[in-house]
Amino acid sequence: MEHQDKSINYIEFPLLKTEETKSFYGSVFGWLFEDWGPNYISFSGAGVEGGFNGESGTPVQAPGVLVVLYAKDLAGTLATVREAGGKILQEIYSFPGGQRFHFADPNGNELAVWTEASS
Repeated sequence: MEHQDKSINYIEFPLLKTEETKSFYGSVFGWLFEDWGPNYISFSGAGVEGGFNGESGTPVQAPGVLVVLYAKDLAGTLATVREAGGKILQEIYSFPGGQRFHFADPNGNELAVWTEASS
């Protein structure tokens, strides 16, 4: 795969809970993981490659970068996030062009999920 100049190439999140992180993102979004030692896992299947880095042991701090994921079925994704143990930080709300919600993963990272406005 050729890398695109001046584009997002990789996203790295803090990692505190390895098994919970793999279970959460695997069950909610279908991501696949590879272990790179006891404190680092990489993921694929998210539209961009990335990883979770626990090597520093530094707690997650907010605010930080907000990664926004896309889902066709927003309500279904919110339910799956809840079932997988994610903490809903902001319920579904509308904005021009769509709707979204925010959640915290098992490490405390905040992410959002959005979908287009229904026509």
